Amino acid sequence: MSVRQERIERLRAEIAELAPREAAALRAAGAVLIDVREAEELVAGSPAGAVHLPRGFLELRIEELVPELDRTVLLSCQTGLRSLFAADNLRRLGYRDVRSVAGGFARWRSEGLPIDLPRGLSTQERERYGRHLLVPGVGESGQRKLLDARVLLVGAGGLGSPAALYLAAAGVGHLRVVDFDVVERSNLQRQILHADDRIGQGKAESARRSLLALNPGIAVEPIAVRLDATNVEALMADCQVVLDGTDNFATRYLVNDACVKLGIPNVHGAIHRFEGQVSTFWPQSPGRRGPCYRCLFPSPPPADLAPNCAEAGVLGVLPGVIGTLQAVETIKLILGLGDPLVGRLLVYDALAARFFELEQARDPSCARCADGRTDSAYESVETSCAPAAVGRLPGSG
Repeated sequence: MSVRQERIERLRAEIAELAPREAAALRAAGAVLIDVREAEELVAGSPAGAVHLPRGFLELRIEELVPELDRTVLLSCQTGLRSLFAADNLRRLGYRDVRSVAGGFARWRSEGLPIDLPRGLSTQERERYGRHLLVPGVGESGQRKLLDARVLLVGAGGLGSPAALYLAAAGVGHLRVVDFDVVERSNLQRQILHADDRIGQGKAESARRSLLALNPGIAVEPIAVRLDATNVEALMADCQVVLDGTDNFATRYLVNDACVKLGIPNVHGAIHRFEGQVSTFWPQSPGRRGPCYRCLFPSPPPADLAPNCAEAGVLGVLPGVIGTLQAVETIKLILGLGDPLVGRLLVYDALAARFFELEQARDPSCARCADGRTDSAYESVETSCAPAAVGRLPGSG
């Protein structure tokens, strides 16, 4: 008997295996059923109700999917072998009730149990996103993730403009754009979502027109309201990622606090004259528990020490650089690819043509994201622009 076969026999002796019908009944009763096959194997379908989490990402993302170590976890692959190895690794991570579906999806289908078929791409979608389909790690399954994704863009100004355009072009299926402001001529030096013939029009509606002109196959939800404590959670509801392109502290701290409360990644950007920065604030990140915005800056500076946004000025092309980086971070988070900027602040100096990175640690006593913190009230922060300092840069301008 080979070493591999010996290990398989040992795992079968240690890990509970159950028939597909038993697995279906347990899933209906509340167990989590995870299909660990690769994306290309899902063409024929997957067990009904199963969550797809490829074997290579299982250990990285299982805590996000199943935070309770005592919850029943059922693992399925194609034939029932990879699921044994996956179950063994989850046991090592501390999960106490992990079982493997004997025979995998092949047996599930042969027994006539219900399956979920993947949503295919239309001919137009295959043509539009053809270059994505060629990229390893994206492909058809990744493009479907993008099309199914929902992103909240806070602000349709300097940062929100390039970010929204690239997210729309990439096929992010639902963009919710929140901005209560109207287009002014002084915006047009950098806010490329808008045009001269839209001066006086609401930015949210102007954004909708531009984004649908670029990609009519997505949904754009323009919301012309001021984000505040009474509506922030409703606006974030059902969104996977929040992209913060705000230009004042009141909204920036509110976005941070709501994202921490709801467990949503907050892709942050800020700009000032010739400098910009990007980070992803996500204390609940399963890969690396990074800080929230308040870990770095517990409170804003006094309003009398902060210059007016209009007075500070910004090089018009700079938001294009930072907003595009925010779009990249957002797409990575949707696809589950790469290493997001969690616990890292990426700073760009346009005059020196140089990027540099600052490591950022969580504050264990943070007023918002510290372990055991239960206060969910939203603090009122006086609206102000930021002084010219790293981490305190104005937002979208």
